[in-house]
Amino acid sequence: MGKQPVEFVSEGTIVRGWLFAPDAPDGSTPGIVMAPGFSATSTFTVFGRYAEAFAEVGITALLFDVRGFGLSDGDPRHEINIWNQARDYRAAFEFLSGVDSVASERVAVWGVSLSAAVVSVVAAVEPRVAAVVLQVPAFGDELSPPDSGDSQFALIRNTVLDADLDSFERTVDGPLPVVSAAQLSTPSFLLPLTAFRWFINYGARFGTRWENQATWTRLETPAPFDSQVCVPHINTPLLMVVAEEDDMHGADADVARHVFGTANEPKELLTVGGGHFGVLYHDSPEFDLSAGNQQRFLREHLID
Repeated sequence: MGKQPVEFVSEGTIVRGWLFAPDAPDGSTPGIVMAPGFSATSTFTVFGRYAEAFAEVGITALLFDVRGFGLSDGDPRHEINIWNQARDYRAAFEFLSGVDSVASERVAVWGVSLSAAVVSVVAAVEPRVAAVVLQVPAFGDELSPPDSGDSQFALIRNTVLDADLDSFERTVDGPLPVVSAAQLSTPSFLLPLTAFRWFINYGARFGTRWENQATWTRLETPAPFDSQVCVPHINTPLLMVVAEEDDMHGADADVARHVFGTANEPKELLTVGGGHFGVLYHDSPEFDLSAGNQQRFLREHLID
């Protein structure tokens, strides 16, 4: 397997990541586009392990950092703007689809936690996506109202594809720590101690370019960024991985299972233990279970 640094442009900003290519590919390979979730970076070991797992079964994986994080350019730094992230995913999809060794009609998208919510929107508005993998998706803690006549989806689609995002009023939360072990004295965006342990375990390692600080930017768009509304409009094979006892605010497991029920066939639901972060420890049985099922699912829908 080969791993090489790559870069491409998303709306004038240089976005960087890694290309994991299979050994001695026989002709063109399928591809998969991947980005970490809330503030994490592509150099967290576990994300590379997932990319390697895909390369092992003959899929070229593009693992990248959204603008403002990790290896990528972008100001302000450490700003979470999910509309921008959706556009970065689309730029990554275009880049990987244009790689000579990748079959452009067989490119999937992958997300975890917050990036799974972003991927849900991207896959709904991009008909060329060949398959979707969503791990412990952050769909929210409550169900969204029904989308009568698909009006909300139409507004979301138009915003992702065509809107001038700079024209919208914005509200900025933070800066705040991403995680904290002392919520009373130092509140953070992510509250569970399991989040603190995971980010410190991976993010505090040398060279990750992760910082324990972020801002969250909300845009006053015609319709809110709502992945629940978008999932019924995904028309490609879907694998969703849900943790039985997900302890992360915004990633309620019952909501995720309900949203899965609204998805089109073919679809698969995999339930794992370990809470929100079980699948995000690369030396865990939850990782092995999830990665193995993802390999099988992607082989089935992109290769076999």
